[in-house]
Amino acid sequence: MKLFKTLIAASFVMLGSQMAFADQPAVEQYSYSSHLDIAKVIHMDAVPDVCEVVPVQMTYLDHQGQQHVMEYRVMGNGCSNN
Repeated sequence: MKLFKTLIAASFVMLGSQMAFADQPAVEQYSYSSHLDIAKVIHMDAVPDVCEVVPVQMTYLDHQGQQHVMEYRVMGNGCSNN
């Protein structure tokens, strides 16, 4: 009986984590033709200290209150000539 209760509890934990993941918006890939409706920026990834083009993400709300995650590419901050 104890094993059964453990399995039931584990299934609820897995279901809860899947539901939380399902609430996350899909990552949209930015292109120059993207039409952005940004009302409020919630989070922007830091640009890493590397000397190459890297993907970063911005999470924002549109004017209707919908959350979006946009991925785009930036040049890293590690290319300065000191």
